[in-house]
Amino acid sequence: MSTVLLVDDDFENRWALQLALETRGHHVILADNGRDALHKVDAHRPQLVITDFEMPEMDGGEFCRRLRCRGAFSHVPVVLLSGMPEPTREPLGWTVFLRKPASIDMLLDTVAMFTAARLTYAASSQAAGFPVAARWRVIDSRCWP
Repeated sequence: MSTVLLVDDDFENRWALQLALETRGHHVILADNGRDALHKVDAHRPQLVITDFEMPEMDGGEFCRRLRCRGAFSHVPVVLLSGMPEPTREPLGWTVFLRKPASIDMLLDTVAMFTAARLTYAASSQAAGFPVAARWRVIDSRCWP
């Protein structure tokens, strides 16, 4: 299916979400915090990221901001989970916000929607003969100081 990076500092949350995602056929990569997740992004190249907001070392908001600054990952969908209301003071680096406790069915449907859309786009661009890699990288204006 697709590779999903799951970022959460709570072991039980990671375990439950990993089990649900793997039952749907996704390959799940686990990270304890945003800093760990940034290292794993380069190695595993996920098609989707699910991250908690409040974590030690690097929270979900900072992780999203740094992920968007990396050209190859600027368009990877990010699902942000939090027990608090959606942060409005930060630039929105995430694609979807779900408040905990989120319905597992809603989360899995959201994952399925984004992974299906990305797989369809990738297959259609390769079939049409468009080049996959480009010499020029898009610069995201949100990455500038």
